[in-house]
Amino acid sequence: MVVQNQAVAARPPIAESWRRSRDAGVDAAVAAAPLVFDRDTVADARGAHPLDPHLPLLRELLRGVADETEHLMVITDEAGHALWTQGPPAVRREAERIGLMEGFCWAEGAVGTNGIGTALATGRAEYVYATEHVAHVLHRWSCAGAPITDPDTGRVIGCIDVSATVEKLHPATVALVAAAARLAESRLEVDMRRRDERLRERFLRHLRGAGVLLTATGRILAAGREDWRGRRLAVPSEGGAVTLPDGRAAVAEPLGEVYLLRPYPGAAPGTAPAAAGAARPGADGRSLLTLSLLGTDQPSARLDGVHLPLTLRHAEILALLALHPEGLSGDRLSWHLYGDEGSPVTVRAEIHRLRAQLGGLVRAKPYRLDCAIDADFLTVRRLLDEGDVAAAVRLYDGELLPRSDAPAVRAERDELAVRIRRSALDRGGAEALWTYAQTEQGRTDLEALERLGDVLPQDDPRLPAVATRRALLLDGDA
Repeated sequence: MVVQNQAVAARPPIAESWRRSRDAGVDAAVAAAPLVFDRDTVADARGAHPLDPHLPLLRELLRGVADETEHLMVITDEAGHALWTQGPPAVRREAERIGLMEGFCWAEGAVGTNGIGTALATGRAEYVYATEHVAHVLHRWSCAGAPITDPDTGRVIGCIDVSATVEKLHPATVALVAAAARLAESRLEVDMRRRDERLRERFLRHLRGAGVLLTATGRILAAGREDWRGRRLAVPSEGGAVTLPDGRAAVAEPLGEVYLLRPYPGAAPGTAPAAAGAARPGADGRSLLTLSLLGTDQPSARLDGVHLPLTLRHAEILALLALHPEGLSGDRLSWHLYGDEGSPVTVRAEIHRLRAQLGGLVRAKPYRLDCAIDADFLTVRRLLDEGDVAAAVRLYDGELLPRSDAPAVRAERDELAVRIRRSALDRGGAEALWTYAQTEQGRTDLEALERLGDVLPQDDPRLPAVATRRALLLDGDA
């Protein structure tokens, strides 16, 4: 890489960017940004990106301040892949020559110092003028970019950039893109707060005084101490121990979209649990039954945090009662479990055994569960109904009770598998597709792998694994 000789020393952010570009092996003679997405892939990536609903607002803001006859607006994802551009035809024609358009990558490692890649690398708004660019082809351009951070995860999810030829872009444009980025973040925060309220409304009653409600991204939604709200904890594994802000040890109970953290009985600040276990519920509120039935040959439940192993038959009964909260008669439950060969007498015997584990929570006439229920398959179904494909795919660990032959369970399993596959293929984006491809059914899904090979960037380290698995399927060896 050849760095330009200048009479005046480069500004510190530019000098640091030049060093990063050199270390990445960027060639100053590069002719344009590399193409990473085709047209269909760009459409998928847009639909899956959290900024998609807020694009009209960003366009309106920039249209009102920037000169729409001379400037190009670009919005990228966190990797610098351009997803949206807007500008007049003459500017767009100039931009096409250097790949400043949808589907091209503007990370520093691809084209060197530039307003998009440098802002993403530093995590702050940046202005890059003319010969401050590493690539000679960009010396006619100036650009101002600002990263956008997701308030939920705390991670950068994209960049907003305004670019123009050298004589057209004022350095003050950096303040404009910074303001646009803050506006986008404020809108994302509004969305986050709405989700938070929905989750609190659904799960708050299960806190039982001393518990903590934690999002899947590690934010404290609710706790006995108000000053904890908004703080972050390391997201625990299922049933694992986590340390609360006051030093007490708690057990993490996964409830689909959230974790319920229950302090260990008698835990004092700074103490760790002596053995695995969970806090018993208080006397207030209904008990919470959590069902983990997806993608496992060993279904299980948690009753107020206490782990309960389940036989396959008991897991089937609980799945059916969760699907029918209004209850099922003995005849209907028998038919759902055994088809025409079922008998209410057999059902009564199984219910009797199930009551030995759950006590009075299993009611009769009709059979129903007298407790709050959080079932992983129901959460996935609800997320699909709400259009949150990424979250649904993330929570989908595999087929519902894969060893079950119960007719109603098979029907629910097949329907959910078809919905999750179709949603991942049609509206999931690269990350959702990759997550789906790690499930049992996704690993042998040729269409999903082919689509994944199309949507992943060309430099993505997962591409070789996708290509290998696809080749094995085509050869019939998978």
